[in-house]
Amino acid sequence: MRYRYGAFHGGPDPLAEPVDAGAAVDELADRILDGSSVRDALRDMMRRGMEGARGLDDLRRRLQQRRRELAKSGRLDGLLEKVREKLDEALEHERSALFPDPSDDARFREASLDMLPDDTSRAVRELADYDWRSPEGRAAYDEIREMLRRDVLDQQFKDLTRGLQSTPTPEAQQALKDMLADLNSMLDKHRRGEDVSEDFEQFMDRHGDFFPDRPESFEQLLDDLARRAAAMQRMLDSMTPEQREELAGLMEQAWQDLDLAAEMAQLQDHLRALRPDLPWQGRQRMQGERGLGLPDATEALAEMADLEALESQLSQDYPGATLDDVDVEAVERALGRQAVDDIERLREIERQLREQGYLTERSELSPKAVRRIGRTALRRVFADLGAGPRGDHEIHDAGAAGEFTGQSRPWEFGDEQPLDVVRTVGNSVRRRLSDGSSGLRAEDFEVRETETRTRAAVALLVDQSFSMVMNDTWRAAKTTAMALQALAASAYPLDALQIITFANLARTVTPEELPDLAASDIQGTNLHHALMLAGRFLDRHRDAEPVCLVVTDGEPTAHLLPSPSPTGAPDWWFMWPPDRETIELTVAEVDRLTRRGVPISWFRLGDDPRLERFLDAMARRNGGRVFAADGDRLGDYVVTDYVRARKGRRRSA
Repeated sequence: MRYRYGAFHGGPDPLAEPVDAGAAVDELADRILDGSSVRDALRDMMRRGMEGARGLDDLRRRLQQRRRELAKSGRLDGLLEKVREKLDEALEHERSALFPDPSDDARFREASLDMLPDDTSRAVRELADYDWRSPEGRAAYDEIREMLRRDVLDQQFKDLTRGLQSTPTPEAQQALKDMLADLNSMLDKHRRGEDVSEDFEQFMDRHGDFFPDRPESFEQLLDDLARRAAAMQRMLDSMTPEQREELAGLMEQAWQDLDLAAEMAQLQDHLRALRPDLPWQGRQRMQGERGLGLPDATEALAEMADLEALESQLSQDYPGATLDDVDVEAVERALGRQAVDDIERLREIERQLREQGYLTERSELSPKAVRRIGRTALRRVFADLGAGPRGDHEIHDAGAAGEFTGQSRPWEFGDEQPLDVVRTVGNSVRRRLSDGSSGLRAEDFEVRETETRTRAAVALLVDQSFSMVMNDTWRAAKTTAMALQALAASAYPLDALQIITFANLARTVTPEELPDLAASDIQGTNLHHALMLAGRFLDRHRDAEPVCLVVTDGEPTAHLLPSPSPTGAPDWWFMWPPDRETIELTVAEVDRLTRRGVPISWFRLGDDPRLERFLDAMARRNGGRVFAADGDRLGDYVVTDYVRARKGRRRSA
């Protein structure tokens, strides 16, 4: 058996690496931790692309380049220019033929030519019945009429005149009329909501020679005719009023010459009604040295409209946008097969994110994805820390949360670990075989080693006020919150962690909310409310070691009012500089936590001297510590302090 090998054409690369959904989540994590929402991060990844797939922005740049090329391809008045040139040529030949003739008829004819209107279309129309003396002049005028017939047909029906004679015979004109009549009948039937699939088959059997591209369906035929008609209307809109009037007059005359004016008017009405979504109005500036004929200008404007619509699809800026909206056939026509493969690769990435459980059907992160992003945040936090184990906090005593290590050791007086029965009996048997003694002795007993992993209740209070964005510290704070959540869930699963954000008011945040969490645009740093929520949380976990961590870049400027707003929602008071009541209420919450034995670690962002004095005073009052952390090292400080606090924790009962 022989084989032939050649270059691969079309379709995705069969040897390409399969899509790695986990790597895609890591790409999302980098964008989310840099401050993007989940939806924005997903859209940004689709725009920029990732390894193995160019993004939508690259495809859009290529579309924009193609649009610029089309805009510079020529001018829209090419047909008018050619008609004027041919008209001048015809008149020049006619005057040359009349000049030697001394008769009154020759002078009358010259006067008639001199009185022709400046409007090209009107001049051509008035010369329709003129009896030319010059054969060259008549030939030039006939060329104008042939040019108009050819261009107006080809601008509406692409390449329709390719197989027609330059001067249509009566039979050919009748065939055109029959085709237009059948086409209008089919369109009218479609407008009434009737099925036209059989009509289309019969139409193509009878009139297929008029359509060299052979549309495969009624919808394809309708789309092509409508987009060309819309492009023609936009071309007229883009001209000056004088040019528009001249060109419209020339086109009308051409349809009348072909005895198709009524059918074409009906066709335009059907196309507008059936495809109102197309851009039927608008101005397009075309630049270039050469004038474009009517078919070329129409095709250029139609392609530019297609590119504009495709660019809108690739932008994904409209509500509910998905990659399924992208017309891959239009992409292939405009940019080639490789661009389609890139789109399909991006679709596969999005599909795998859902199939592997990272994205929900509503394009929201699943808990699985949140955990992975949290681990990414944790890696960021530990990236600059020294090597060595982090968070090891074993206490070799039994406790409520003891975990077996797999090792055993000789029993000692006071041990509470469970007996290792197998090792204990084995020791007794071996001793009996060696010295003949019977019974169990104290030295036979072994216990199974356990590690006590004590529980902690951790409240992380994160400033969410607008100043965190202004000072460019919100991204670091968000990363820190996700890293701490990931660390607590993975290394310390028995710990209770609550993340509390505070701006004008405070609220608790679930792990699923963290990726989309954004800073507030309302003024206020309500530390009073945040400490109050932290106290309630720690009260619910009195059997756990309390840990309270506060990240802020400003002193308290808001407090919770005792009575709710008229709507029943919590109400607050804001004042800058902070008034005495705000400070007193905040200090009172610090004192309540202090009486409960809760040390507070304060992480100060920025170098505001008022904030520095306030936090130093709170640390002395509470017995906690203050860390002056810049944004880049905030996560290091918070996570390391959390791990450090656990190492010195009291044992569980």
